[in-house]
Amino acid sequence: MTKRPLRGELIEEITTRVLDGRLDARINEVHLARELGVSRTPLREALIGLADRGLLVAAPGRGFLVAPLDPEEARRLYPLVAELESLALRWTSPLDLTLLPDALDAVADEMAVLPAGADLSAVDDRWHELLLSRCGNPHLLRLIEQTKPLLKRYESVYFGGPERVAESITEHRGIADALRSGDVPGATALLVRNWVKALAYLERS
Repeated sequence: MTKRPLRGELIEEITTRVLDGRLDARINEVHLARELGVSRTPLREALIGLADRGLLVAAPGRGFLVAPLDPEEARRLYPLVAELESLALRWTSPLDLTLLPDALDAVADEMAVLPAGADLSAVDDRWHELLLSRCGNPHLLRLIEQTKPLLKRYESVYFGGPERVAESITEHRGIADALRSGDVPGATALLVRNWVKALAYLERS
């Protein structure tokens, strides 16, 4: 890196490395600090922050470890994110929500034409970010932003089959249609169902 990253940038970079598999066991703080161009102090602060969020585990005498995948964690996270996102919808102006469906459908169209093996989760992330983009509660959005990286570690399984991808796109379009007609309760119910069905698919896989 050409500049010393701030704590938030460090957290983002370390999170990315955990999610893409570059960090998958015990973290070597000396090597990681050298790669990121920072001293041990800001790195350790970032690692402590990620341990507080649950992405890492602080192991006495062993430093920081990447938290292992845990089916029970997934069962807690998917319903939690579902409720947080549905709450963000309920706290958004209904008029603002009616402005989103065409753009949401355009992102869903992108997902539908991606070739096999492409990063579908990245497009799905953009769809959900757009869905929540009119919510005026920054504290809620920050909580969602901090929680979703924990869930993303399971998404390679969730997006593993073309049938589930097609089903998810249909669900996304249903949410957009509900917003188009002004049915916010219907849209939030469909959103929760989308996340719950994702968990059910993950468990079957």
